[in-house]
Amino acid sequence: MATHSKTVRCGLKACAAILVVCAIATLPAREQPPRRIISLIPAATEMLFAVGAGAHVVAVSSYDRYPPEVTRLPTVGALIDPNVERILSLKPDLVVVYASQTDLKRQLARADIAVYEYKHAGLADVTETIRALGERTGNGTQANAVAGRIEHELADIRSRVQALPKPRTLLVFGREPASLRGLYASGGVGFLNDMLETAGGVNVFAGVKLQSVQASTEQVLAARPDVILETRASNESFPIGQRGSEMDAWKTLPSVPAVKNGRVFFLSDDRIVVPGPRVAEGTLLIAKTLHPGVFH
Repeated sequence: MATHSKTVRCGLKACAAILVVCAIATLPAREQPPRRIISLIPAATEMLFAVGAGAHVVAVSSYDRYPPEVTRLPTVGALIDPNVERILSLKPDLVVVYASQTDLKRQLARADIAVYEYKHAGLADVTETIRALGERTGNGTQANAVAGRIEHELADIRSRVQALPKPRTLLVFGREPASLRGLYASGGVGFLNDMLETAGGVNVFAGVKLQSVQASTEQVLAARPDVILETRASNESFPIGQRGSEMDAWKTLPSVPAVKNGRVFFLSDDRIVVPGPRVAEGTLLIAKTLHPGVFH
């Protein structure tokens, strides 16, 4: 009888071992770290490379420029023009998409391709997304280190400006060349607003709880900013040789304190407008512009 019991126990152990091996072997592919990733969002692409998943990125959006390695990768469109056929042909096992790309998500679901939904949000969401992408790609440790470094750098900037006067600032990220028509500025929510506040400024449109404000000249006059910061991804938007005509556009509002006191600045740097791993560097650029005597 004892021999029989021992045999049964050994048999059960063997069966359990076989079941464990089978379970491991048949785990769905999407539960494993992805090995062929496509990113349609420049900020997410930077995050993937920063956390150590760059070697698995097989295609990017048509707007990706950083890190330099992405310029050698295939492009597959962007927010409004994703090339679904090309995406599918690259056989990805994870596609990073905007949450608003409903049709694309539906087509990827039909092809049984996993997606990571990205949302533009506040400054704190940058590090949260870095950590989430790190976990999703099997790079959690490195992602935590990257996010922790960013949080430390932002906290340092915050502490250095805490006791300083905070200039009322208009943060502009779009308008027609040599004109104040089609002017878009940061509203009171979102990463640009958070970067401005962290850098020691007060957003003149803080009360507008939107990420962007299409502002008229009347609104700018009423807001009376002490500083106007214009930011773009690169010098291609406002070539240095054309800065004079761009400044002339602001001189049509001579009663605005920022114009009157010569505090209109052009910051052409993608570290400001791309909410990725270099966001603390972008915030520092804003802080240096607002408080040149503190940051060198």
